[in-house]
Amino acid sequence: MRFFSLIKLPVVLVLSGLLSACGFHLRGEYSVPEELHTMSFNSYDEYSPLTRSVHAQLELNKVDLVAPSKNIPNLYLVSAELEERTLSLYQNSRAAEKELTYVVKYRVTIPELGAKNFMTVVTRNYLDNPLTALAKSVERDVIEDEMRQQAAAQIMRQLGRVRAEYEADTAVNASKKTTL
Repeated sequence: MRFFSLIKLPVVLVLSGLLSACGFHLRGEYSVPEELHTMSFNSYDEYSPLTRSVHAQLELNKVDLVAPSKNIPNLYLVSAELEERTLSLYQNSRAAEKELTYVVKYRVTIPELGAKNFMTVVTRNYLDNPLTALAKSVERDVIEDEMRQQAAAQIMRQLGRVRAEYEADTAVNASKKTTL
């Protein structure tokens, strides 16, 4: 058995070296554009769990957060809403399965390019058993926390392509001007 453990370590080291050499990045690693490496961050509620999640994601992606200024890009969380919809019913007409939809609206302002509004949506389903109400309320809280984490991760992914969004809008506006 000792022979196999001696072989495993070098194999793991060689494989990890090869993966890192080819540019492979673990999931959750998003490249924020260069113009957004220093930015300000504001929210509709400075103490909400979503604000804390987005702030943690920004720090994780090595974004320097500074005070708002005219020449600094800004990320502003406009709103966050949790909507609930009944998907199925028990025989006694109580909700059996529910769908939660978490909608986050935010605005990214880049000084030379202007402001652009974005939206991210996270949807989850869960079973609602009225006989285990306490356990289901705890489960729902956990699901809502996971949805906030997913929304914050989606915001980071969308920030990674914000430059392309601005350039696409500029190209569309330019083509509209040339056709007029």
